Amino acid sequence: MTLEAIRYRTGSLQILNQLLLPHQTVYDDIRSVQDAYEAIKSMKVRGAPAIAIVGCLSLAVELRAGAGGDDPVTFIRESLCHLTSARPTAVNMGRAARELMEFAENESMEKNSEQLRESVIAWIEDMLERDILSGVPRDSVTILTHCNTGSLATAGYGTALGVVRSLHTLGRLKRVYCTETRPYNQGSRLTAYEAVAEGIPATLITDSMAALTMREMDITAVVVGADRVVANGDTANKVGTYQLAIAAKHHGIPFYVAAPSTSCDLSLESGRDIIIEVRPPEELTSINGVPIAAPGIEVWNPAFDVTPHQLITGGIITELGVFLPSELQAALTGRLTAL
Repeated sequence: MTLEAIRYRTGSLQILNQLLLPHQTVYDDIRSVQDAYEAIKSMKVRGAPAIAIVGCLSLAVELRAGAGGDDPVTFIRESLCHLTSARPTAVNMGRAARELMEFAENESMEKNSEQLRESVIAWIEDMLERDILSGVPRDSVTILTHCNTGSLATAGYGTALGVVRSLHTLGRLKRVYCTETRPYNQGSRLTAYEAVAEGIPATLITDSMAALTMREMDITAVVVGADRVVANGDTANKVGTYQLAIAAKHHGIPFYVAAPSTSCDLSLESGRDIIIEVRPPEELTSINGVPIAAPGIEVWNPAFDVTPHQLITGGIITELGVFLPSELQAALTGRLTAL
């Protein structure tokens, strides 16, 4: 990998501070669960898979230092609850918390406190090995993507941008068009950064140019990530995804969602059940602390929108296969808990 969003060795965790990109490449130490909570909340680290991994790794760092004393189960439970509250829309942290808590409770029946800490640390470290997605079409293509879904949003290869990276490696990518992704500019700050760093042919566009780009630039497919995919195939992703799906439908362009199975939440029936995080007004009214809006203007700043499953015409790409939204629940039922 050219880029590392997460640097970890047992007892030590660093994250690439994505608030400073692309101007500075700075790694921040994460020494505690509270450090991770603040990094996730402030979006120093973002992307649903990376949020879960950083959150859990911060717990591993504290456990390695002996946190929890004679009652590590209570410490683990309280820490996971705190981490899950940082950004509630992304499903991966909640799923990881439930799975890890179940594992810890089962282990506590047979092991002492120190043995339990070691088992939980090993479980968390294994998350790094499970964070990968692939799947590549055969023909040379031009892709349009949104937000940032590469190595900066995961612990490894990436989701939607991982597909783009695979295409480029295989010589099958003509070009990727990435939106700037207002108001937080994850596309211009982060996706563009990854593309330049890895020599991927890429062109940056404003969000309002997307429909025109579809019409004029021979876009083969739109490929985006997801922070949560629910049972009927509705998908929560960075705000702006919904309008891309509508524009793709109008132009007859396949619309794909790329997400690991850990982002699939079969407990929710539809997108109406997803809690949408609302971000601070300052993210919309200023850039790098410089005001760009009229003082006193009211602001609505949802971080995500929900794309109805009917607009996901290409399919949902997971490490278990590519599924139509109508196939997702049947395909993943029983497999998520087994992973």
